[in-house]
Amino acid sequence: MTTATETENVLPQLPKTAAPAKGVGVTDKALARIRTAIVKEGISPEQGGLRLGVQGGGCSGLSYNIRFDTQPRERDRVFTFGDVRVFVDPKSFIYLHGMTLDYQETLMQQGFVFVNPNAAKSCGCGTSFSG
Repeated sequence: MTTATETENVLPQLPKTAAPAKGVGVTDKALARIRTAIVKEGISPEQGGLRLGVQGGGCSGLSYNIRFDTQPRERDRVFTFGDVRVFVDPKSFIYLHGMTLDYQETLMQQGFVFVNPNAAKSCGCGTSFSG
């Protein structure tokens, strides 16, 4: 797994510091897929990145949300993995701290997988959990 650096996205921009032990991790396999997808989406890696989030709903009460964004929001936590940036809003970070984003390919499915130690239970679909 690649180590991240984290910055708080506040004005003025603070210098990058090492991610805390309870930050967000991304595996090398997931980073490779993010790099490929960000180019296909036409997002500038210098400005944009991958947004990870949590929203209400799903089988277990909360659902993971993943999408590309053209820039971080004012209060986002920004994690940098080399040339890949990951944005997490403050409310989602409560549920996502300590998690790792992985990418898995099997005969049955392929896609990003949230490995979240904070999830008390999760649904068989893999996109829903309860904290």
